[in-house]
Parts: sequence; structure tokens; C-alpha cells
Amino acid sequence: MGAIDGENFINRLNGLNSEIWFDGEKVEGMISEHSAFKGLIHTKASLYDLQHDPKIKNEMTFKSPISGEPIGLSYLQPKTKEDLIKRRKMFEHWARQTNGIMGRSPDYLNSVLMSFASSASFLEGKEKCFPNNLLALYEMAREKDLSFTHTFISPQVNRSQIYFENSNEEPITAKVIDENEEGIVIKGARLLATQGGLTDEVLVFSVARFLFKVDEAFAFSIPSNTKGLKFICRDTLIGGESSFDHPLSSRYEEMDSIVVFDNVLVPWDRVFYYNNVEVAEDFVTQSSFHPFAKHQVLTRQIEKTKFILGIAELLIETINISEFQHIQEKMSEIIIGLETMKALLEKSENDATLDEWGYMRPDIVPLKVASNIFPKIYPRFSEIVQISGASGMISLPTEKAFHSSIRKELDQYLQGATKTAEERVKIFRLAWDLTMSSFGTRQTQYERFFYGDPVRLSSDLYKSYPKNDYVKTVRNFLDSKAKD
Repeated sequence: MGAIDGENFINRLNGLNSEIWFDGEKVEGMISEHSAFKGLIHTKASLYDLQHDPKIKNEMTFKSPISGEPIGLSYLQPKTKEDLIKRRKMFEHWARQTNGIMGRSPDYLNSVLMSFASSASFLEGKEKCFPNNLLALYEMAREKDLSFTHTFISPQVNRSQIYFENSNEEPITAKVIDENEEGIVIKGARLLATQGGLTDEVLVFSVARFLFKVDEAFAFSIPSNTKGLKFICRDTLIGGESSFDHPLSSRYEEMDSIVVFDNVLVPWDRVFYYNNVEVAEDFVTQSSFHPFAKHQVLTRQIEKTKFILGIAELLIETINISEFQHIQEKMSEIIIGLETMKALLEKSENDATLDEWGYMRPDIVPLKVASNIFPKIYPRFSEIVQISGASGMISLPTEKAFHSSIRKELDQYLQGATKTAEERVKIFRLAWDLTMSSFGTRQTQYERFFYGDPVRLSSDLYKSYPKNDYVKTVRNFLDSKAKD
């Protein structure tokens, strides 16, 4: 099939008829027209359409090694630094299309699957591991341009480090409860599948934690409409369909869901590994998952920061507050954050090296630094927009009000220094939707915990950072002074 367009994506999604529950009811009919999902689905469709835009098609696709047809560039396994840059440019096109707001654009999980396939040799010869299944899925996904969600977080029943789930009770955390000639059987739940049920496939894998039980150590991918698989959605954060009133949530609301496995049979040819704690603990960290995933994420976050900077400056111009020094200082914080992230991305590419399997990995150190920085500066960016807008972020009438008998009063009292009242309110509603609406606060929480616990991220950076050369320099200095 090769790289699909938006219409292919929507038709395929509607045809799945996955079991999705929203607001206590099972979703029926075409998912692409459901009020809670249609904004996101049509936005994603516009991403797939870019793969066929004649102006940038060569920057969005590459030639399939099997069919010779154009296929999505986010599936490219990079062998050179030039390949890395090609991938990044493709990420930029999709991120600009969504202003970096869509955290789970398809290139993220395409990159994850590509990284797993590029590291499949790690699984060779290990007990209950099937690297060929992983490679086969990657090839199928690449050639058919499949979309994925993923889930790896267990339900937050008890986060104490000494908590064990009672194996005699009905499972809460998804685990292997049986295996037979056809495959393994999974029962229980996983959390936070962003866009769960709104993709072709769900990629399920385990991430190392303090304690691992063998029946929870697995990785596989199955179609979203697999029997017994259920997606339970949270409440929608869409404020309404008006792109004037809710410019971001109406387009980019990415539903999150709980994934319930009710005796789900995972066929053997879809299992990558199972009941192997050592592999489950090591595969994600020793594979190229983190370098390639973080490379895509940082590219998106840079585009998002550019968008925030643009919103903040437009807001400042609208009410003419650019000469206040505290505003200049705050805007400089966003500029410093943007340029720092851009420099870290460039360094990760400049310092890229071939891994043991012959693939060009971006340097993980600057990417780890970026993944520690952004969760801290993004909430500050939101705060800067809020402070800059002050009370103007609150007194915001709707689009409908501008088409009513009070239009004259709105034009008089809500005008800006450089904008009409309608233009000013449109700008401020955009700033509000990014930073103060329910959609905006989810964005802040999402970026704050994108890679998990920020404290653990800092600990990992400290423990993995190559400090020995610096220590050696100090020791040599001290030794030389002692000899003097």
C-alpha cells in the first residue's frame, strides 16, 4: 500500500469498529464523526495528506525496499547522520502542522517501533523471545503505514515500593494468565493509552520498575479491534466545536484511555517476548528506544515552543506591553528555552554514532538533558502567558456574542491597542486554550510527566552521565599540586 493519505486513514479507522467506551456508553457508528474524537481524527488525516503534498513529498517519504513505493519516512532506519536529519525534517513538517500540540502524532510510535526493530538482535537466543515477530510487525507497519498507540503504565492502586498485587485475586495489572497453542492470554488493565482505540494497533510492553513479576514481563502488538480488548476513555477536554472559542481543543484533543484486557488472546506471531523479567528490564534501556523516541519528541517540543513564543508576542503587541522590563525578562526566558532546546537537538545529531547493530543513533546525553529541562520550563511558559495576559485572560466573550445585539459594546470595550475587539478576543482565547482551559492544563501535566517521574529522570541523568574524565582531571590537578 505504501504511504496512506487522510482518507485512507479515516476509512480504515472507521472500519475497525474497536470497542471504545465514552461517558459510560459504548461508541457506535463512525468513530470519525463522534464529537469527542472527530477533531483529532481529521487533524491526523491532514498529517497523512502531507505525505502526498507534491512540494514536500520527498521530505515525507522514502522508497520501500520491498515494493519501491513511497512509504513514511518516520519508519526509516537511519544508517548515516544524513538519514537522521532527513527524519528530523519529516518530524518538523508534522509538528508544524499541529504546532507541536499533538504529542502522539504518528511519527512518535513509528519511531518507537523502528527502534525496537533496529534492536531486535538483542532478543536473539534469549528464552521466550521472538525477534522475528518484531521484525515482521515492523515490516508490515512500514509497508501499510499503520498507526499505533501504546501502553506500559500499571494502574495506580498502591505505589508503595513494597506493594505486591495478590495473585489469588482478579488481576488489576495486565498479566499473562495462560498460554496455549494459539498464543498467550492477557487479563487486567494498563493505563494512559493516548489515542487508545483511535489507531490501527496497540503496542504493549513492560518498562523496568523497582519490582517486576514474571507474568507482567511481556511485549506484543495487536489490532485495536482484537476480541476482549476494551478502551475506556476519560472525559473529553473539548470545550466546543467553535475554532474561535476553542481553537486548540477543537482540533488537537488527544483522548486518553484505560486499556482493559478481558482474556485477550495474543497470537504467537504477535509476541515479541513474555515471562522474561531480565529482558523486560533491559530491552527498553539497551535498545535504541530512548535515543530515537527522544529525538522525535525534542523536535516536536521545539515547534511547540516556537508556537508559544508567537502567541505570547502577539498577545503583548495586542495590548502594547512590550516596553515593560518584566515582560522583556519573561519573554527572554522563552527565547532562552527555545534556543537551548535547538542547540541540544543539533548536538544530538552532530555527536550521533553507529550502534552495535549498525544504526545511527543520536547522542543520548543532550537528549536526556532536554528531557530534564522541558518538563520544568513548559509550566513556566504557560505561567508567562497567563501573567502577560493578566485579567484579559478571563474576560473573554464567545464567537456567538460577536454576532449578537451587544456587538457594539464588545467592539468598544474589548478593543486592543493594535487590534479590533474581535481580533483581540480571538488571540486571547487562543492563549487561554493553551494555558488555562481544561485542555491547556492537560497539556501542562502531559509535558511535565511525558517521560515519567522528573526526579527519576534527574537520577538517571546523574548516574549515566560520563563524569569520570572530569574527576580524573581534578585528581591529576591535586596530584600535581602535591608534587609541587
